[in-house]
Amino acid sequence: MKRMWISLMILLAVWCAAAQVTDVTGEFDGRFNFYVSSDQGRNGYYDQKPIAEKMGELAEAIDPEFVALVGDVHHFLGVASVNDPLWLTNYELVYSHPGLMIDWFPVLGNHEYRGNTQAVLDYGRVSRRWVMPGRYYTQVHRVDGKGTTIRLLYIDTAPLIDKYRENSTDYPDAVLQDMPRQLAWIDSVLTVDNATWTVVLGHHPVHAETNKSISERLDMQNRLEPLLIKHSVDFYICGHIHNHQHIRRPGSDIDYLVNTSSSRSRTVKPIEGTLFCDGGTGFSVCSASGRDLRYYMLNKEGQIIYRVERKK
Repeated sequence: MKRMWISLMILLAVWCAAAQVTDVTGEFDGRFNFYVSSDQGRNGYYDQKPIAEKMGELAEAIDPEFVALVGDVHHFLGVASVNDPLWLTNYELVYSHPGLMIDWFPVLGNHEYRGNTQAVLDYGRVSRRWVMPGRYYTQVHRVDGKGTTIRLLYIDTAPLIDKYRENSTDYPDAVLQDMPRQLAWIDSVLTVDNATWTVVLGHHPVHAETNKSISERLDMQNRLEPLLIKHSVDFYICGHIHNHQHIRRPGSDIDYLVNTSSSRSRTVKPIEGTLFCDGGTGFSVCSASGRDLRYYMLNKEGQIIYRVERKK
């Protein structure tokens, strides 16, 4: 059994290093598509500006409805106010392609929590495309004219993790948030959810390979995962780890999807449950129809390197 596990890990490591690249032409026709991006804020440096340009160019083929931004648009200390110059250098002047003049639906990342989180919520008063109705919120979108719908839950993960709640010096707003209230809200929304597809988006992973503190993931597993399992969520999408990962845990039907950094990535290796991983930068596309729900991981050239598909 041990030899078999070692052999499997070697095969996965090879798969993680040698992703299959696919052209996007025709993949998204006639479907409800949206971008997933995260861990961007590097003032346009590293791969941020080239990836932003590629997202804009591909928008003509993909026709995304919006961008789901799963945290850390601002490294490293968040923003001080809605007038902070970082809004220009991390966001407005970088994501300036006409194809990206669509709604952006953000969640707070750990780096936002190092600054003024209320300013992140209030930025919608400055930028029309920045749409953030709360620290956590939900939307239901019509996928087609046949009654297919997709529900998205955008959640606030830093207050669910003790590492941030107990460090009021670096993350002053985290402990101020009502964790039981948010968990009760997630449970209540999922209880009445009757959408065809259900996707939960947050910054921190429930399961992922990373050298970040295991306490982060244990808190997410203890507090959030029971709700995801209880309500049979399709995808849980996050960022934070700066690489692409797809994980399926034994006994669970949930696809745990880690979106890579759109600026600077980290190396990755497989763990138990890893179906795919890649250490490059890039972004993702979530795509729905009445037949299936897909998640595409793209590299910095805008090429598809992996696809997840769920069918009803």
